[in-house]
Amino acid sequence: MRLSEEDHARVSAAIAAAETRSDGEILAVVADYSDRYHDVALHWAILVLIGTLAIFAAYPALLHFWFEALLGGWRPEPRLRELLTLLLVLAVAKFTVALLLLRWMPLRLALTPRATKVRRVRRRAISIFKAAAERRTAGRTGLLVYLSMAEHRAEIIGDAAITEVTTPETWGEAMTALLTQVKAGRIAEGIAAAVEEVGVVCADHFPKSEGNPNEIPDKLIEL
Repeated sequence: MRLSEEDHARVSAAIAAAETRSDGEILAVVADYSDRYHDVALHWAILVLIGTLAIFAAYPALLHFWFEALLGGWRPEPRLRELLTLLLVLAVAKFTVALLLLRWMPLRLALTPRATKVRRVRRRAISIFKAAAERRTAGRTGLLVYLSMAEHRAEIIGDAAITEVTTPETWGEAMTALLTQVKAGRIAEGIAAAVEEVGVVCADHFPKSEGNPNEIPDKLIEL
């Protein structure tokens, strides 16, 4: 889902308003995915391959059945080499089909464990924060509001000065405001609401000081 210019303007205005009350510098980022999960697709395909081998090992008669079904006719009893060759072909074919099916991203996401999604979203958020906000402010008051659409996950990450005076629970209201709106399809409104809540926390701990510059652009970044 692409956001409109109006959506970007709404978030930019929310960031600017929040920063008028504190020395906090807020960066908002929304991404379609935090990871493509190619390794998850490969793991499932390998599991299908191993499962195929396991089934034929447990029920060898099935291999004879498929040999007759695929290469039947007036043939002598299949030799071991022929049966093993057929087993290899069937296992590789199922492995390949599984990989092809898992090219469809919704299926790949559905088969990705929740814990894996949580870790990957967190890792991507930290990576973006380190590149775009960490140590970019004189007072170490940079803060990232990150939303990953495909995983239905969000992260709020603060620089050193912010983490010293907050805990993950501090951002509970901001996360609730964000996800409530996003679930209703109002992405920009959700990010703007989260920014407003984040601004309240920053204002409590880092009230606006005289001459504090705007060190991070007040805009929403789409990845």
